[in-house]
Amino acid sequence: MNFRTLDQAKVEGKTVLVRVDINSPIDPETGKITDDTRIRECIPTLKELSEKGAKVVVLAHQGRPGDEDFTTLEMHAKRLEEISGLHVKYIPDILGPSAQEAIKKMGQGEILILENVRFCAEESLSKPPKELAKTYLVRELSKLADIYVNDAFAAAHRSQPSLVGFGVKLPTFAGRLMEREIRGLSRALSPERPCVYVLGGVKVDDSVKIAENVLNRDIADEVLTGGLVSLVFLEAAGFQIGDINLHALAERGFRKEIERAKKLLENHPGKIGIPMDVVVDARGKGKTLDVKRLPTEFPICDIGPKTVEAYSKKILNARTVVANGPMGVFEKKQFSRGTFEILRAMARSDGFTIIGGGHLVAAAQSIGVADKIKHVSTGGGACISFLAGEKLPVLEMFEIAKGG
Repeated sequence: MNFRTLDQAKVEGKTVLVRVDINSPIDPETGKITDDTRIRECIPTLKELSEKGAKVVVLAHQGRPGDEDFTTLEMHAKRLEEISGLHVKYIPDILGPSAQEAIKKMGQGEILILENVRFCAEESLSKPPKELAKTYLVRELSKLADIYVNDAFAAAHRSQPSLVGFGVKLPTFAGRLMEREIRGLSRALSPERPCVYVLGGVKVDDSVKIAENVLNRDIADEVLTGGLVSLVFLEAAGFQIGDINLHALAERGFRKEIERAKKLLENHPGKIGIPMDVVVDARGKGKTLDVKRLPTEFPICDIGPKTVEAYSKKILNARTVVANGPMGVFEKKQFSRGTFEILRAMARSDGFTIIGGGHLVAAAQSIGVADKIKHVSTGGGACISFLAGEKLPVLEMFEIAKGG
């Protein structure tokens, strides 16, 4: 896709509005940020703009109205300052006189974080960019800025004022994180072959959508399944997984996905990998079970050792590997092997490797292999939508954005 990056932006002396996604998990008891990954990821863009002499005005959100993690951005600003070494000023205002005055008084290289943009009711709107450009938020802030930079890939699947409205009003560019995400994930949809997708976790509907996209469009040579995703495909392939596991799917509304999985198995024979063995939770202990011995009275919590070996070989023989979601309940040691070994195989791969999804990224970080993966996506829903072939409003906004 065509989009302009900071390489094309002349920012010295200019006021630059930068939309980032620093939405972070917050401990409900202490009220403190528990994972600052997204804050760290926006630093390269903010630092580059500051060093080039821009007046950097940051827009971001935290949580949703009514949720426990809906709060101000004061601690985000402090954490950003601590880990970046940059001087960061926070102001508890978005559109009022104090915010406008602070923006007008900024000097070159200064960084100002405005209040949680979701404190503004208009931010809940979801409309096309031209409609959102008419909101008070966009009209007023665009008067105070010269350039708009969007670096919020994790929110790229949303069409809200601060994400797409400014592209109508101001010269618009992709930040460094946005650029990296688009280029990295694009390699998953135009891959070097052979290409293997590894789909796990509990978001079955999302994984089935990805499988449909990459198989129907002949993007992937093979899709390997784990987690709840593999339970759907095992059942679709004629294995009876047991009432307790069927109930787990029904609880999440995933039984309907079995029919979609059946169609994929019929239309793409030999291209979908399902477990040969599984690890069940036998009253707290991990027990390996060949799938030929199904059904089971116990919950299936991981892929088994034969499956791990087979999947690992396929990963090491591939030139492109994309993984989204863990293979099992990796948080428990007895059910962690599948997820960890798949990640270790990806870390050893000479091909282009991509992982997405918060749980899988956390797993990679916990065993020290995240830095050996070629592309680690910060996007949850945005990454899934991208891989499923869906249109992302922010990426579409880059195509129509105002020039300059």
